[in-house]
Amino acid sequence: MSQKLALLRKAVLTLASVVAAGAISAPAQAAYPDKPVRVVVGFSAGGTTDVIARIMAKELTEAFGQSFVVENKPGAGSNIGAEYVARATPDGYTLYFVAVTSAINQTLYPKLNFDLVKDFTPIALAAKVPNVLVVNPQVPVKSVKELVDYAKAHPGKLAFASSGSGTSIHMAGELFKLEAGIDVLHVPYKGSAPALTDLIGGQVQFMFDNMPSSWPHVQAGKLRALAVTTKERSPTAPDLPTMAESGFPKFDVSSWFGLIGPAKLPPDVVKALNAAMVKALDKPEVKDAFDKLGAVPGKTTPQEFGQFIQSEVTQWGTVVKASGARVD
Repeated sequence: MSQKLALLRKAVLTLASVVAAGAISAPAQAAYPDKPVRVVVGFSAGGTTDVIARIMAKELTEAFGQSFVVENKPGAGSNIGAEYVARATPDGYTLYFVAVTSAINQTLYPKLNFDLVKDFTPIALAAKVPNVLVVNPQVPVKSVKELVDYAKAHPGKLAFASSGSGTSIHMAGELFKLEAGIDVLHVPYKGSAPALTDLIGGQVQFMFDNMPSSWPHVQAGKLRALAVTTKERSPTAPDLPTMAESGFPKFDVSSWFGLIGPAKLPPDVVKALNAAMVKALDKPEVKDAFDKLGAVPGKTTPQEFGQFIQSEVTQWGTVVKASGARVD
């Protein structure tokens, strides 16, 4: 019996030593990220969304010592890229650089295969780019109030341009039309450049455009700026009043950009990415790059960004429905 007990004891000790050795030699879980991270952009290369995404991807690469690679997946008003990320594994290695367009698309497209609020995890707002209300100098107005009065005195005679139906530029015009109670015509173009060309030429009378593309024309005297669309004045044009200051207190419109991931992204991954984004937005070189784009750093917590996205979906849903805009 004693021999059997001795053998049993030896077997138990051997098993214990094997388990202990295995525990010691087991590799620790790798810190995130331990391989390249894909940052999907729903637009072609070269646009504002792409440019800001690449600025932030560079900063994240430096912060984590691992490549954050921008991948453009354009199409369907950015919906192709968004759906791709919504269906990706929520491990932090496939992220989406979202823009205001996605908030508009939630109502503009009645048959989307994803929900911007339910199917994504908010990480951080990167930047806001103000829109600016510009008019052709031949229009005899020098303020938003004068433009409203002029439009009411000439119902159906004024036209506003946009970079395309359903864009933030179009929706800003529809919001203005709704809030001011004016009868004006929307003329969509295939991009901001041809819209500005016709605005300068007098074929249309006003436009809500992204500041980076229209401001050089304002400085050259080819367009007249009346107001910026954000609640705060723009550092690019500190003397230009806001729409809120011009009689529209609820008017707060901007093109915005931020980082989100698939739903159920690990909290520690979200926390790490948010911290890196916020830290990067304080760097002088990032601020300088944003200044050249007319962009204002965002800096939010994930929760604040999530609330902001929800508010944008709600606001633009109201405007889209009121305008009758729709893309099947």
